[in-house]
Amino acid sequence: MRRQDEAEDLVQLLTPEGERVAHPEYDLDLSKSQYRGLYRDMALVRRIDREAFALQRLGELGMWIPCLGQEAAQIGSGRALAPDDHVFPSYREHGVAWCRGIAPLTLMGMLRGTTNGGWDPRETRFHLYTIVLGAQTLHAVGYAMGVRRDGDDSAVVAYFGDGAASEGDVSEAFNFAAVFDAPVVFFCQNNQWAISHPVGRQSRAPIYERARGFGFPGVRVDGNDVLACLAVTRAALRHVRSGSGPFLIEAYTYRMGPHTTSDDPGRYRPAEEVDAWRKKDPIARLRAYLLREGMADEAFFTEVEEEGDRMALELRDGVIAMPDPPVDAMFDHVYADRHALVEEERAWYAAYLDRFEEPRA
Repeated sequence: MRRQDEAEDLVQLLTPEGERVAHPEYDLDLSKSQYRGLYRDMALVRRIDREAFALQRLGELGMWIPCLGQEAAQIGSGRALAPDDHVFPSYREHGVAWCRGIAPLTLMGMLRGTTNGGWDPRETRFHLYTIVLGAQTLHAVGYAMGVRRDGDDSAVVAYFGDGAASEGDVSEAFNFAAVFDAPVVFFCQNNQWAISHPVGRQSRAPIYERARGFGFPGVRVDGNDVLACLAVTRAALRHVRSGSGPFLIEAYTYRMGPHTTSDDPGRYRPAEEVDAWRKKDPIARLRAYLLREGMADEAFFTEVEEEGDRMALELRDGVIAMPDPPVDAMFDHVYADRHALVEEERAWYAAYLDRFEEPRA
């Protein structure tokens, strides 16, 4: 039986030391500005993530789901998408949201409780966050089946974690996608921990190998290598667009922070494991590559850092200034159209609130 942590079959284009390596099936040729753009994306997403974490600790957000350490998996795959491709995320895909043009402040509104989503999936091609583990994979397959029936050449990407891979919904999605040749890429961010449960206790074999049992290809990629994630996702999207059926990518990465801000990973995760993964940091390795190849200098990195600080300040001010939603907003979207029972409950709640005096200044 193969061990889950073996990674000899990992697709990698950039080593943890920032050295470029070749791969026989997946390669990449980018311009200088594109390499620098990937660095900027990851650095800004990390700065946004840090600021959101701080805002939660200050009581300005109800919760935050950090993506620290997973920037390469999200930016690499997100930048591979075409404008018409549709994304079904879970709840940690802040980097993919960034690539799809979702304003960070919009994400904050959802975690502050001022909105139930804040963006239109029909415009952004980025579905709303899904808290129910694995459910979005079935939604993605259904949408992809519709895309195929329509004769459209767009693709669908479903993001989920290693924990969600244990849900029956994901296996059902794999089977439906395979049987109906749905143009969907399943993108699993294996960050090693499903809250406090390690991946080795969820699966005896690597997650990407499950695809073979359903009759479609699967690849494991270094999830801390933004170049490899970009190259593999591009190839997967070409595969599904060709009518060849679904494709599974397992991005082998690590959640450097807590599962959410209500979690304490120090209670279950060994410090030496975190230290080992810190040496594989996705941003540090791309920075080393850019410096080694002369594609960026310290002035560029300083500029990106200053841009991130300005963005964080604007984000902080924007979150604090968010107006509270109307107290009866909970009734607005229970049904697509007005419903007599909901309107009755709305009226009762309004009468209940009228019983209380206005707070004194």
